[in-house]
Amino acid sequence: MKKRRLGNSDLHVSELGLGCMSIGTEEKTARRIIEAALEEGINYFDTADLYDFGENEKIVGQALKDVREQVIIATKAGNRWHEDRAGWSWDPSKAYIKEAVKNSLKRLGTDYIDLYQLHGGTLDDPIDETIEAFEELKAEGYIHYYGISSIRPNVIREFVEKSSIVSVMMQYSILDRRPEEAALPMLQEHGISVVTRGPLAKGLLSDKLLEKASEKGYLDYNYEELHTVLPMLKERVAGTRSFTEVALQYNLANPVVASVVAGASSPEQIRNNLVAVRSQPLSDEEVAVIKELTKASIYKEHR
Repeated sequence: MKKRRLGNSDLHVSELGLGCMSIGTEEKTARRIIEAALEEGINYFDTADLYDFGENEKIVGQALKDVREQVIIATKAGNRWHEDRAGWSWDPSKAYIKEAVKNSLKRLGTDYIDLYQLHGGTLDDPIDETIEAFEELKAEGYIHYYGISSIRPNVIREFVEKSSIVSVMMQYSILDRRPEEAALPMLQEHGISVVTRGPLAKGLLSDKLLEKASEKGYLDYNYEELHTVLPMLKERVAGTRSFTEVALQYNLANPVVASVVAGASSPEQIRNNLVAVRSQPLSDEEVAVIKELTKASIYKEHR
C-alpha cells in the first residue's frame, strides 16, 4: 500500500483509509473489517466521537490496541450529544473541545490522537478560540496534529490563514467536483493535504451505477442527466476496468489528496476498494475526459 505525507506533518497515510462509521456496533464483525484493513496495509483509521454515541471509538481503539504505534488514528469533535441522545448540537468552544478530547482518548484507550479534527464549522464560530484549543492540546501532547472536516471554502480559508492545520477532510468525487473550484488549489498552495470522503457518490460511481440512482438526482445532476453521464463515463473512461477503480483513482490523481477514506461493512468490501486503489492510475487524458463529461460545480456561498 502506497503512502502519502499528510500536509507538513511526519504522518504518512495509506492512499486508502478506512472510514470507521460503517463498521457497525457488532464487535466481532467490526474487528474482522479492521483486521482485514490492517492485513492489506491500511494504516489510516477515521472515526468520530459522534458515531454511535462514542461506541465506534471504543471498538476502533480496542481493535488497534496491539498495533497502536504502527497506525494513524483520526477522530473528530465539535458535535455534542444531547443528554437524551435524541440529537446533538454544535459546540466548537475551547472548553468543550478540551473536554471532548479526554473522553475520546479514554474511549480509544490511547495516550494521544494522531490527527484531531474539528467536525464541521461556520464563520459564526469563535474560530480563534477553537484554534487556541487545538494548539494547546498539541502543546500538551494530547494530539499530534489537527485538521478540520469541512466543505465550506470560507471556513477552510479562515483555518488556512490562522492555524497550523495539516489536513482538511471533504466530500469529493467525479460527481462532486466542487472542491476543485476553490478549496483544492488553496490547500495545495499552503501545503495542506486533503482527505476525501464520499468518493463513490452514494454508490453511483460503483459498478452498480444507475441501480443507485434516485429520482431526486445527485447534487447538480437530475435523474435524466445521471442516465446520460454515467454510461458515457463507463464507455469512454472505464472500459474493462471497474467503475470503483476510476472513481478512487480520480481522487488520487489530484496531488493535494493524501488519502481516500472509504467505508466498508465487510472484509470483502475492503479488498475490493484496495484492488481499485492499487490499479493503474488515470492518465492525464482520462482525467481530461472525465472533466469534459462532468460538471465543474461551485459551492454556493454559505457560512
